[in-house]
Parts: sequence; C-alpha cells; structure tokens
Amino acid sequence: MLTQKTPGKRRPRSSVAVQRERKSVAVQRAAAGAPSAALLRRFARAAALGGCEVVLRVVGPSESKRLNSRYRRKSQSTNVLSFSYDRRRGDVVLCHQVIAREAKQQGKSLRAHYAHLVVHGILHLRGHDHLRRSDAARMERAEIRILRRLGFADPYGSPAPVE
Repeated sequence: MLTQKTPGKRRPRSSVAVQRERKSVAVQRAAAGAPSAALLRRFARAAALGGCEVVLRVVGPSESKRLNSRYRRKSQSTNVLSFSYDRRRGDVVLCHQVIAREAKQQGKSLRAHYAHLVVHGILHLRGHDHLRRSDAARMERAEIRILRRLGFADPYGSPAPVE
C-alpha cells in the first residue's frame, strides 16, 4: 500500500507591498541604490507573521525627518520607523540615505544593513521593543536568528556560537 503525504499546515503568505517616494527627481536619484522590491519583500517575509499585511516605504531624508518629528518628536531623519496598526498590519518606513550612510560607516554591505533594518522594523510591528535591556536582548536574538536564516552575519558583531 502506498503511503500518502498528508498536507502539512502551511503558514499563510504575508502581503508585502513596497513603495518608493516619487516626489522629485532628486529623491528618486538618491534612493537609486536601494535593494529591489523583491529583495525587500523577501527580508520582510522572513520576519513577518503569516498572513500579515505590510507596506515597506523607501523615502528620502525630508520625509523621514517629517515623520520622525511628527510621531517621535525628534527633528532629524532616521533609518527606520515602524507604524503598527495591530500585530498583523503595519508600515515600515526606510530612509535610503541614512541607511546607506550607516552601512558605509559601519563597514557593512548595503544589502546586509537593509536586511537588518527591515527585519528590525517588522519585529517592531510584531510587538517587539528595545526600551528595557531584557526586551532589547530578546529582540536582538530574534534579529540574529532571522538574519542568519537569510544568510547574513550577526549585525551586532557578536561572535558566532561554537557548535
């Protein structure tokens, strides 16, 4: 008698839309080196809960600064902002110029830094935070685990575990 495969439970696929700010030619040029939409979606899906709805938006420094000022009361552009509507829906705003500058300063590839910040933003949507030391440690462990599955090194530079 032939055995039949029983279908395993599949995690529902997450919906990830990618938007790029198109206000001006200067903004478009500035974000020209950002990873492709397909790659950004791959990073997001690696960290997202199944069946979630996420919008990733790549913006310039003025839009990042405006949002950071309005929602966090900080008057500078920032690398990533997360806006959670519930644990399954939210927006992640990425400022390409800040991310590119940080990647260069930290000696990381742009792709690796984007992967880290997309994962970081998605984890915020899922309810992770880093206000307390214990919460930060848990969030960092989750980031490291997800990034490792994507093929990236520990973004915090911790030595790899010895097996």
